[in-house]
Amino acid sequence: MPHLELFAKERVSPARRIAIGTWRRMGDPSVYGAMTVEVDPMLDFIERFRDRTGIRLTLSHVMAKIMGEVYAEMPDANALLRFGKLYLRREVAVFFQVAMEDPQTGEIDLSGVVVRDPSSKTLIEIAQTFQGAAERVRRGKDREKEATRQLFRRLPGFLVGPLLDLVAFGLYSLNLDLTWLGLPRDAFGSALITNIGSLGLDEAYAPLVPYTRAPLVISLGAVRRQILPDDAGQPRLAHTLRIGATFDHRILDGVHAARMARVVQRCFADPEGALGGGSPPAAPDPENQTAPAGGPERSRRSPSPNGG
Repeated sequence: MPHLELFAKERVSPARRIAIGTWRRMGDPSVYGAMTVEVDPMLDFIERFRDRTGIRLTLSHVMAKIMGEVYAEMPDANALLRFGKLYLRREVAVFFQVAMEDPQTGEIDLSGVVVRDPSSKTLIEIAQTFQGAAERVRRGKDREKEATRQLFRRLPGFLVGPLLDLVAFGLYSLNLDLTWLGLPRDAFGSALITNIGSLGLDEAYAPLVPYTRAPLVISLGAVRRQILPDDAGQPRLAHTLRIGATFDHRILDGVHAARMARVVQRCFADPEGALGGGSPPAAPDPENQTAPAGGPERSRRSPSPNGG
């Protein structure tokens, strides 16, 4: 008689199959941390930006820009390990997870969008790039990502892990250009960001993903109202955001994390000064004129300002 009554799950999404193939042993160099930031100045900034430009700016878009500032302040964090030696990246790229529903099975799946060199882009450019790319992913119109999803849908489970290891070894350890095999260049970038607040969650600590070689994963929680003391110690109502981080202790330590956190806090405290007010909208790009990622986003005075 078996110890447990078990049955196999017949339908498993490509993202879940990749996760099973990724973490095959216990123990890793992860360090976890979190901080709470007051977001009223940022929410006011986002609302004024939308009124001024007509562009649907979200906290995810803003965070991409902030990460450009973070890496400008702490370039040593923009690194990866190759054969036990640290290498610094020349380009900053930020990967955002995108939740989607598999059209064939109805299973929840994950994909992503990469924003490259965010410090040199305007917030308008970041928002348009993100929204257009995210919608193509959700509609299954991104050929590279769809080809990858179909591969992992059909690949036997026992081959998923070895294939992920092999691809990561070729792309990052050997630093080979494998675009001729259909593998995108630096598909995950310097950091991974997931907006769990758009799902109604306040806080989470996402795992490092070994095959991405990204040493930092950030989670953005839901915006909540909270009572905080003012300068005189009197209670006041404010909107706050919980930001969680997981980083690779082989590459980053507490000193790096503290300096990076101060940049984030500075940007949220004075977004106009740190990020600029934006510029007039560029000419419409038909490819990017799509429905907003993550569904309609409401203003800061309604329950969900996180957006996609």
